Amino acid sequence: MFQSNVGDADQVIRLLLAAVIIVFSLILGHPMIALVAIVPIVTAFAGVCPLYSALGLHT
Repeated sequence: MFQSNVGDADQVIRLLLAAVIIVFSLILGHPMIALVAIVPIVTAFAGVCPLYSALGLHT
């Protein structure tokens, strides 16, 4: 289907970014902001980033 275009380091960075978003959303008292973290979590576990595919990037 899709060829993996997200490297190991990029996956770790995406998961850390998602964790930071979730923590800050809870600290700020707006847990709905944590929904934004779904994007980096899904792309990290899937190993495919649609934006990278559109731009022809691989990490």
